[in-house]
Amino acid sequence: QVHLVESGGGLVQPGGSLRLSCAASGSIFSINVMGWYRQAPGKQRELVATITSGGSTNYPDSVKGRFTISRDNAKNTVYLQMNSLKPEDTAVYYCNAEIQSYRGSTYWGYWGQGTQVTVSS
Repeated sequence: QVHLVESGGGLVQPGGSLRLSCAASGSIFSINVMGWYRQAPGKQRELVATITSGGSTNYPDSVKGRFTISRDNAKNTVYLQMNSLKPEDTAVYYCNAEIQSYRGSTYWGYWGQGTQVTVSS
């Protein structure tokens, strides 16, 4: 099976930075879109950033200019560089990937288990 392993979460002061990473492993033929989502307590999960296999990115206004998503296709890894962090960025961050397995003909969405990001002074 395919697994997504996240790392890089933690506690940071307002204005600080964190870099999240998510590596996909397993029976992978190709990966299409990869992305990051977050969910704060009592709130709905929301999109943070996406990146296509060709490198096209998309961000909501809430993080635009502060967060940068990137990927290393050779390592099947997606990154999220978070700068100028605010308390409202506090949430569990989940990575997501659309992956085609060997012998498969369609892409399926996979999720990581989440990593906690806490922005507090």
